[in-house]
Amino acid sequence: MRRRDFITFLGIAAAAWPLAARAQQPGGTRRIGVLTDLAENDAEAQSRLAAFRQGLQQLGWTDGRNVRFDTRWGAGDADRLRRYAAELVALVPEVILGVGGPAVGPLLQASRTTPIVFVQVTDPVAAGYVASLARPGGNATGFAMFDFGISVKWLEVLKEISPMVTRVVILRDPTIAAGIGLLGAMQAAAPALRMELSPVGVAEVAEIERAITAFGRESNGGLVVLPGAFTALRRDLIIALAAQQRLPAVYPYRYYVAADGLISYGPNTIEPYRRAASYIDRILKGEKPADLPVQNPTKYELVINLKTAKALGLTVPPTLLARADEVIE
Repeated sequence: MRRRDFITFLGIAAAAWPLAARAQQPGGTRRIGVLTDLAENDAEAQSRLAAFRQGLQQLGWTDGRNVRFDTRWGAGDADRLRRYAAELVALVPEVILGVGGPAVGPLLQASRTTPIVFVQVTDPVAAGYVASLARPGGNATGFAMFDFGISVKWLEVLKEISPMVTRVVILRDPTIAAGIGLLGAMQAAAPALRMELSPVGVAEVAEIERAITAFGRESNGGLVVLPGAFTALRRDLIIALAAQQRLPAVYPYRYYVAADGLISYGPNTIEPYRRAASYIDRILKGEKPADLPVQNPTKYELVINLKTAKALGLTVPPTLLARADEVIE
């Protein structure tokens, strides 16, 4: 190779190095992408990512010292999530944390090679994110939140705290495929519980208002809210409308009950982020997502708000109180 050509080659290589290989330098700054379907101004979302960063710091990864984060907030907007997924992949991170199925799907469409660790995902096998829980097989692994059968528990808890409920409105985001499986399990169980279900897909605030207000006009009604960013980001409105219409309501996560919702049953929403930090650490040290099994929650929590129960005129059965992991007074 001639000297001039060799110098030109070195120049091209140096320009390409920051884009494709800088993160591979031993002892250099590593790049981690984060794509979440929640909003930046959401307190729950901030708590989750704080736990994730804290978990990484405990493993020796400190922002600004040996790692940097590129974070994108989808805020429940499918178009934005697709755009941000492509944007993050183009930044060539060593690994991406994908929060929620609406974020993970676009990430896998954008790249089948960039390592992805997911959280807040329902049934990742059925969604096509992994080949199996034990052997993910591709570039994604992580921490599942539910199997579809948990939705039956939501109906059972609703019946237990309010035995008079025979009609249940189900709020769900129609863009989340996992909602179909959750709803199907509920529909199969409803006849034995003597419940009639009314699923309502909500993609706008007005649809939430119409669904809950209309349902509250008749007696013996109840409400179940399926997991999803759209409903999570509008939880204050949903909780207020349920109280106004005097509808006993079951939610998938504790933070709804902390905001004056009646009762929730589901996994801890913070712990998976700490556990995800350990997978990110292992990937940064050379392991592959295909070799890291998908993990399910280690515990489900039953949380009851007694103040809200009293406002609805409900007496919480002692057997339900005895099973509660937390009672908010």
